[in-house]
Amino acid sequence: MVSKQTSIINATGLHARPASVFVTEAKKYQCNVTIKNVDKDSAPVNAKSIMMILAAGLGTGTKVEVACDGTDEQDALDALVALIESGFGE
Repeated sequence: MVSKQTSIINATGLHARPASVFVTEAKKYQCNVTIKNVDKDSAPVNAKSIMMILAAGLGTGTKVEVACDGTDEQDALDALVALIESGFGE
């Protein structure tokens, strides 16, 4: 299992469009992917579920931890963290 912390930088947080982009990217990988709100120390949620991501309420400036566990975990982690750090192109 690998994980990394980063912060949501796009102006609107993980609302519907960036959450959809995130989930689509996460589903490309076989490993299990979770995302956790570090600021609230909440339980990790399934990052392949748009409903779980939206329910987590990950707004601008929120510190999150992305964790991946499985065969392609490092590739998934690198891609998902890069996506968050790019601001989802917004």
